[in-house]
Amino acid sequence: MDAELERHPHARAVLGPVLAGLGEPSHAYLFHGPGGAGKRRVARALAAELLADGAESPPHARARVLSGAHPDLTWVAPSGAHGILVSDIAQPVIAAASRTPFEARRRVFVIERVDELGEEAANRMLKTLEEPPSYAHLVLITERLAEVLPTIRSRCQVVRFQAPDPELVAGELEADGVDRRVALACAALSLGDADKARELAAGEGQALRSSGERLARAAIHGQVALERPWEPLLKAVRARGEAIAAELAARAEQELQLYPRKERKRVQAEFDERHRRARRRAETAALDLALEVGALWLMDLLALACSAGELVRNADRAGELAEDAGCRVEQLARAVELIEDTRQRFSLNVSEELACETLAYRLERLLSR
Repeated sequence: MDAELERHPHARAVLGPVLAGLGEPSHAYLFHGPGGAGKRRVARALAAELLADGAESPPHARARVLSGAHPDLTWVAPSGAHGILVSDIAQPVIAAASRTPFEARRRVFVIERVDELGEEAANRMLKTLEEPPSYAHLVLITERLAEVLPTIRSRCQVVRFQAPDPELVAGELEADGVDRRVALACAALSLGDADKARELAAGEGQALRSSGERLARAAIHGQVALERPWEPLLKAVRARGEAIAAELAARAEQELQLYPRKERKRVQAEFDERHRRARRRAETAALDLALEVGALWLMDLLALACSAGELVRNADRAGELAEDAGCRVEQLARAVELIEDTRQRFSLNVSEELACETLAYRLERLLSR
């Protein structure tokens, strides 16, 4: 874990003494930084040290935490399509925090994507954050610090994690068999998010990347009506959701066999609802990523228009970018704003097909040569 913290000076300064057993841990931490920065690995390592303290066999306690099998570790991820539901935290965190540990001196609660904590769920969390039992420690994780409610943020010790070096991310992709030029482009397009870089380099991510680029390029060349670029974009988004659904269904089928026959119908219904929400989250994230790629394509054209070729992220698409060059700087800047505005609208549950179609035609009116 020392090697992991070495890349994160702020996290090392805050957590180093605690991990070394030289300082008292905070009752609540807020880990923030881009995807792939190592927040979850450090959260689990911190939980391992906290729960190993005073254990009869510290190595055994650490191993159980790292495998997810320690009874005093609770790990929460949102089950709602657009946020953390009250049910995600009411019993697993709020109620559980009032009960003494099963076997360790402490209880540790890790909550992912805390930026998706809704107002009602946040209000339920506040008392636990303000007056936690002495044995309870919470680790909140986010990739979007600005979207964490101030009432939550102010009650935690904030720990910053740095974005990984693009060359490092590209090197990891290359080690997985990705062509170097593509690896470098995906690392740049991820904006410091290693998880996103890996997704863009994978098969489904490549389809999302291509569909995002196609949306921008069809608008530039006046081909929106002919190509209907929102259709392949949404097809790639749905494929991402189907892949997630299939993976969860296969896992659920195995887990279902562990339940008594009389309970399987109820458990299956719970699984189905959970999988529906997970699929929806995956599709929402995929759509956002595809549109972000489209915006970055336009920003590359903007960089070229300003004679700043060193800022181009789609370095493996030099020929295609050259074909699209010629739009004015102010046009490109406005086009990026249009895409960003559409990305924001999806949080309001607007029709995805209608929003993407409208965006394509608005971009064409602005950019078509």
